[in-house]
Amino acid sequence: MTGIRTALWEKWVEFAHSWKRITASSIVSPLLYLLTFGLGIGGRAGSDGHPYIEFLIPGVIALSSMNTGYSSVATSLNVQRLYEHSFDQIIISPTPLWQYILGQAIGGALRGLYAAVLVLLLSFLFSVNIHINAAFFLVIILNGMVFASLGVLAAILAKTHTDIAQFSTFVITPMTFLCNTFFSLEQIPLILKMFISFLPLSCTSSILRSIAYGEKFSFLGVAVLASYLLIFLSATYIYTLKKKNM
Repeated sequence: MTGIRTALWEKWVEFAHSWKRITASSIVSPLLYLLTFGLGIGGRAGSDGHPYIEFLIPGVIALSSMNTGYSSVATSLNVQRLYEHSFDQIIISPTPLWQYILGQAIGGALRGLYAAVLVLLLSFLFSVNIHINAAFFLVIILNGMVFASLGVLAAILAKTHTDIAQFSTFVITPMTFLCNTFFSLEQIPLILKMFISFLPLSCTSSILRSIAYGEKFSFLGVAVLASYLLIFLSATYIYTLKKKNM
């Protein structure tokens, strides 16, 4: 598993070198969301009868793992490929591509988990009553892997540095506000609701919210996340292998 270890070591070096900046950036946006929406809407009941702050926190945790998992991979890998050209050395080296790609996804997921734990710690300031178990963290890791693998794919497909920002604008940002993060999908038209419900962030928010409420969660959402992960990893591997053989 040399490729996986290589990718994980790379992510660890990045984190160790900039952990203060990474920690600060992982806290600022979630804290603003919690303060703005949590204090603004406060104890009003959510669509499911729970206080809105209890509805909000699982969504912000899912959002943080998405953003961190994606950006921690897409940005650095894009720079390595287009500016430093160090990714070319990985392609021509004996390192198995699938291992390196999987390692990048795992590394991004661990960064996403770190950001999610920070948000969870912040949530204690609001004295909320949510349930946390092992499945909660496993879903966060799965969500992080999904978006980290999407970040790898975006970095491979990008032709310029601005392509990463544009991809984030057209893919990541819409999911931030539509995917059951800040508000329920109940008021959305049925056809649009069905589409949004099967987006990965929607599935993660729903699962985490069910666990936080102490309720059973749907394994369909887990299957959807696993399917996205398989699709993104496979697409990245096929496209990278195609470039290697050109």
